Amino acid sequence: MKKLFRILNPLLILSLMMGTMPLAVHAQPSQLVSTQSALDAVQVTAERERINDLLARNDVREQLMNYGVELNEVEARVAALSDQEVLQMAEQLDQMPAGANAVVGALLTVFIILLVTDLLGLTNVFPFTR
Repeated sequence: MKKLFRILNPLLILSLMMGTMPLAVHAQPSQLVSTQSALDAVQVTAERERINDLLARNDVREQLMNYGVELNEVEARVAALSDQEVLQMAEQLDQMPAGANAVVGALLTVFIILLVTDLLGLTNVFPFTR
């Protein structure tokens, strides 16, 4: 038993000394998170969810399939977008007109182009321009 204590005592003393010694750990300084960066993170998450919800709609999926695009490829690409790209895509979605407005806008553009060319005498489409 004395032989066991002779070996065990120095090990216990060494472990107690090592446990009380301060370790030279160089921790990275923590930075404060600003309110704006926290809000940006929340906004990016919300916009990413909105894009995923848009892609989950049946009419969007059918249109993508008509174009020959694989749905899982689209989902993988959306998941790989950076935060800045997500915000840019969401901004473009906000600026895009609804489907009916796009048709009206296209028809109005064609009408104006034909009217101008009629007035210049390049075409003869509208009889009221003569």
